[in-house]
Amino acid sequence: MNAVAHPDARPDLHRAGVGAVLVSTWRVGTPERQRAAVEAVRKTWESREWPDLGLLSYSVLAGTDGDTLLHYSQWTGQDAYDAFVRTYRDDRNAEIDAAVPGIERVELRRYGAIHRSTARRATTTGELPGVVVIVEADFDVAAGGAGQREEWVDQVFAALDEDAATRPAPGGISGQFHLSVEGDRVLNYAEWESERAHEDWLADDAPLSEAWRRVRHDPRLVGGRVKRYTPALSLSAGV
Repeated sequence: MNAVAHPDARPDLHRAGVGAVLVSTWRVGTPERQRAAVEAVRKTWESREWPDLGLLSYSVLAGTDGDTLLHYSQWTGQDAYDAFVRTYRDDRNAEIDAAVPGIERVELRRYGAIHRSTARRATTTGELPGVVVIVEADFDVAAGGAGQREEWVDQVFAALDEDAATRPAPGGISGQFHLSVEGDRVLNYAEWESERAHEDWLADDAPLSEAWRRVRHDPRLVGGRVKRYTPALSLSAGV
């Protein structure tokens, strides 16, 4: 079976059988190189048989910064990814690098399946989500103790519940929260109607609820990032 590109360039975030999610970031430099790298990924993967090692889907998102690419892949388990690395990854990366020299592979992080997710809303326009917001929250493993990330995610959901009545986010569609295998990070894969909708929601922080203050100023947090991406490519095994 060869790889098949999905027309809407999006993974099925709640597909059955996902036991692990791998998220990596590449820096490529310019919007033109972003497009070239995505095309190189597509050609490289479509020219080869799908690696039947527990890989369920592989998706690429292009940063609205015009520089980065985010790779989000779903696996049956962490061991499936390790088998892919041993057998298939270097050959694919070499072909991509030949097409787009100078790619900087910044980081790769391992996550479990989705820990918690919000109910998915329909878009106001009826269109597909226009942007994915990746929120990363970092924790001090040594200082925080077990369960700190789960407690923080629960605080986020409490704040979202308050917002439903006092500070709604009309452009927000869904959020999927993952916990890193290393124990130090929460990643939220959040779908929004548009980049502008997310910007407007961030700007509307007055009055900020006490629940959101607890989220943003949790003493266990040691860092975090928010970046926006547009879906560019999603591949899975052909039938």
